[in-house]
Amino acid sequence: MGRQALTHHKGTGRFAAAAVLSLMLGLGGCTDMGRFQVSGNEKPPTIKATRPAPETSATDREHQRILASYGGAYKDPKLQALITKAVDRLVAASDRPDFSYRVTILNSGAVNAFALPTGQLYVTRGLLALASDTSELSSVLSHEMAHVLAKHASIREQQVKRAALVNNMVGGVDGGDADMQALALAKTKLTMANFSRAQEFEADAIGVALAAKANFDPYGAARFLSAMERNAALKTSHTTDPRSQDFLSSHPATPERVENAETSAKQYAASGSHERDRNAYLGAIDNLVYGEDPSEGFVRGRRFLHPKLGFTFVAPEAYTLDNTAQAVIGVREGGSQALRFDVVRVPQELPLSSYLNSGWMEKVDKSSVEESTIGGYPAATATASSDQWQFRIYALRIGGDVYRFIFAAKDKTGDTEKSFRETVNSFRRLTLAEIQGARPLRVKIVSVKPGDTVESMSRRMQGVDRPLERFRIINGLDQRASLRPNDRVKIVVD
Repeated sequence: MGRQALTHHKGTGRFAAAAVLSLMLGLGGCTDMGRFQVSGNEKPPTIKATRPAPETSATDREHQRILASYGGAYKDPKLQALITKAVDRLVAASDRPDFSYRVTILNSGAVNAFALPTGQLYVTRGLLALASDTSELSSVLSHEMAHVLAKHASIREQQVKRAALVNNMVGGVDGGDADMQALALAKTKLTMANFSRAQEFEADAIGVALAAKANFDPYGAARFLSAMERNAALKTSHTTDPRSQDFLSSHPATPERVENAETSAKQYAASGSHERDRNAYLGAIDNLVYGEDPSEGFVRGRRFLHPKLGFTFVAPEAYTLDNTAQAVIGVREGGSQALRFDVVRVPQELPLSSYLNSGWMEKVDKSSVEESTIGGYPAATATASSDQWQFRIYALRIGGDVYRFIFAAKDKTGDTEKSFRETVNSFRRLTLAEIQGARPLRVKIVSVKPGDTVESMSRRMQGVDRPLERFRIINGLDQRASLRPNDRVKIVVD
């Protein structure tokens, strides 16, 4: 949750309880894995390559917007050099070796990659941490290059502009409520994603063919798709369907894509000379920042810490937390409870009790509003309800900022109310030592020693939930895989 999450209080722009819940369970839990998929067409389609559009001030503005949305650029010379070398190989193997591409590593733990019509390619460090070798990375890059060559990126850009227009229209209707705008934009993006599936299949086949022609292992695409699917399932394991919250994704079911990717790869794998380039890749990502950047707040189990804003709190038992740009979202295992935490600007002269009754959230029980003190800070609480959900709202004032906890439960009991209170009471300011000691998690490359097992190596993982499953996923290991002495593997440490 970055500082951009701060919004000014508006008496207009009502926030319906249903919208709160949608943002808790939908926007907050989504995992935008990008547009990387591979199709198993019998023959890769032939396209007429088109030179990317020249870079303009509008393109530069879009580049800056992307940087702002993804935490800026991630600077790592050795990693940048590896990516540049891979792109150069792909360009040389393509039908248009005169094209030039610029790759930016984004400082985001999300697993994502995309392209602009100008040939600017973006990969997140979250994607780099998940990939296990250069062939997997190259399958992503070749897919995105195919989007540029086939002018898909230009079509996509027009769709994004239409989505932004719809978003602005919604803002004018409801008084500018940022959360309702986000819901409208997400729905528009879903329509846009469905429209782009045909382009995705086309880029899939082209990307596999291009990676193979550049002498990268064509099975890298299938391996990375599998890793993305497993990573998404781990992240959203509190839902019935791991893909149910991934509504911004533009690809069909990933298992189908993995099968098609393997089928496509068989066309090029006969020579056996293709490279994975695993050792060089692991060397390049050694010490890579993993997960969230502490400057935007980060999750450690059930605890959320924000060193820049200087606070922390602990979610209830069995909750999984997700730090988004707008808020911290938590969902209880099974989906029967959820929480949303954010911060807004509220005029000092407005009492918190009046703020809770000011209409920013609908169906607040005015008789339930109570003022109190939590952790030495002025606070107020109230209840609200919808057809199937009951809400408990807390607001804490620190200076000109008001920190909001919105809890939702299908069946609110004394125990749930107690757990909500305990979470709010856990909210406190970080000490200077805690702020100075807040370090990001990093990927560390280590060698397997005799006697080491998947289980013993996973116990070396620090700061992550479900370390055994996560160790297997980031190393591309299935349930039956074992380790051999001198194998090099990834672990996460703080």
